[in-house]
Amino acid sequence: MTAPNQNAAKSNDLINWLVTRGLEGAEKEELLDGYCTRLIELGVPLMRFHAAQSALHPVYGGTGYSWYQDTGGDYQKFEYSEETREDWMSSPLYAILHHDLDGVHERMVDQNEPSRYPLINELREAGATEYYAKGVNFDPRSQTSKKAVDGVLLSWASNAPDGFREQDLDLINTALPHLGLALKSASNARISKDLMRVYLGRDAGRRVLSGEIRRGSLQQIDAVIWNFDLEGFTSLSENLPGIEIIDMLNDYLAVAVGVVHDNGGNILKFMGDGLMAMFNVGEIEEDVQAALQAVPMLQDRIAELNAQRESAGLPVANFTLALHAGEILYGNIGSETRLDFTVIGPAVNQAARIAGMHRSLGQRILISDDVARAAQPSDQDLISVGRYMLRGVAEPKELFTVYNVSGTQSGV
Repeated sequence: MTAPNQNAAKSNDLINWLVTRGLEGAEKEELLDGYCTRLIELGVPLMRFHAAQSALHPVYGGTGYSWYQDTGGDYQKFEYSEETREDWMSSPLYAILHHDLDGVHERMVDQNEPSRYPLINELREAGATEYYAKGVNFDPRSQTSKKAVDGVLLSWASNAPDGFREQDLDLINTALPHLGLALKSASNARISKDLMRVYLGRDAGRRVLSGEIRRGSLQQIDAVIWNFDLEGFTSLSENLPGIEIIDMLNDYLAVAVGVVHDNGGNILKFMGDGLMAMFNVGEIEEDVQAALQAVPMLQDRIAELNAQRESAGLPVANFTLALHAGEILYGNIGSETRLDFTVIGPAVNQAARIAGMHRSLGQRILISDDVARAAQPSDQDLISVGRYMLRGVAEPKELFTVYNVSGTQSGV
């Protein structure tokens, strides 16, 4: 039997490590992997550890971390799906959360009947002898239904012949609040990064989190501006139910966003049925090549999406795209209490003017002469459609288009 002072020393060692790593901003996976390793080093016969949290994310509703004695840790994201929901609702952690239980504790060595929880039965078949689960609520004032957002659910399983010893569970419970606090710190940092990335974009989100938050903090850069719009969407929206319009818009914008990201660009903002993106991957020649490489990819993927929607009996749309290159100011604009991380400057304005020429020129894709010059030599055939005066621009601009995937000019 372990002496009380030895138990206290083990608890202090684990607590001090958790507090230190929490203050240092350890990532969740690193923190939990180290925690499990230290439990083993302190003599806890740990076979499996699992931590589950809800996530503020549009694609997945929760995250999990599972550590196994033989294979180490694995980080999971649980997407919104009926299958995931069924597994979750039959789990011990769901029972803790929704049935207001203090925890779930089952010693398989002391029971002959199967558990009511499929997971515990699976662990028993894999050699587990004891299962212990608890929840840590980050905000005790929150209602039970909010605990998934405000806390973390944790479980430990042993495969020792007699399961966990009393001192093992004492060590786990003593360090539990400190583990919860370290996880809260790591989770808040991840949530901030995820939300900034989702709502501001990859680059802007990173810049804001790094401290670029003052009004007027702007950076002058060379970049390619990409203006994407759906064609004929206004008339479609007048004849379709609202939910179908939103689903349709999301389908097409998802394709455009994927193409931009796959070629190193960043989404600056969504504008009604379109978006503005920026390619700033290196020197202006590299920016232009990235932006132009994205054009045939966009054509291919929009064609694929239209084929899928047509086969499902859904309405389809096409797109227009304007590309322009030049100097822009990139940073914070607005009031002291409401800022937008965006771009301004003549190049942005000219990209918008070029986007307004699609219908009059009968071209779906329009590229400025600035992009065409920086693209040389280019693998793509850029076809001049003439020189035109743009509103607010002193000198005429030569505009170009490209061949589409079928080898014909990209006309409207």
